[in-house]
Amino acid sequence: MKAIEASNLQKDRVSGFFMHRKRVVTDLDLSIEAGCVFGLIGPNGAGKTTTVKMLINLVRPDSGKITILGRAPNDPIVKHKIGYLPENPFFYGHLTGREFLDFAASLFGLTGRAKKDRVTEMLGLTGLMPHADKRLAAYSKGMLQRAGLAQALINDPDLLFLDEPMSGLDPIGIHDVREIVKSLKQRGKTVFLNTHLLEDVRILCDEIAVMNQGRIIKRALTADLANISIQDYFFDAIEDREAAP
Repeated sequence: MKAIEASNLQKDRVSGFFMHRKRVVTDLDLSIEAGCVFGLIGPNGAGKTTTVKMLINLVRPDSGKITILGRAPNDPIVKHKIGYLPENPFFYGHLTGREFLDFAASLFGLTGRAKKDRVTEMLGLTGLMPHADKRLAAYSKGMLQRAGLAQALINDPDLLFLDEPMSGLDPIGIHDVREIVKSLKQRGKTVFLNTHLLEDVRILCDEIAVMNQGRIIKRALTADLANISIQDYFFDAIEDREAAP
């Protein structure tokens, strides 16, 4: 089964008093197999985050079609089977880490012992157990990123969207997140990864796509790039696109 299928997606950003329209995603097609770790890379402003937001139904495309786990992205069943860590997550600072995850678990219908056990498991998985009863307002950037990842995993999603998941993490945190992604893949989960860290692409991803100026301009299996630098692959794609008439 395809975890993600999208065809001919387009999205304009409207801004200013004169309602100026700027195309941010153009004619985007995606087909991602279940159980795959897929990496989307590109410069700032390429349209990566907008693409993710369309896939999870936070933003509606101006045109095109999306299927997530065989269903429409706004299907309640889909929403229970996906997890999402945004690039800039918002947190209720007055809550403790444990309370925040308890709240997130409740949104997915977990109750009683099942909820308590899942919260405890996620605190342990993300290394937050020693800080579980501290208020989020006192968390460092890296600790907040761990909390965001924990909430994205709280429902044991079949499809996980991670938008710059390594942001603010120290080397230990980066290692921990990589190990989590690897374990998800071993369990047959699908991970959609937006990242600027090209090393993560080499280590984690089965397939990558380069996005620039709203379009996917190059795509490959990482196994086919074994003798090629990911950095060279990325810059060649960007340069070829910018040199095109």
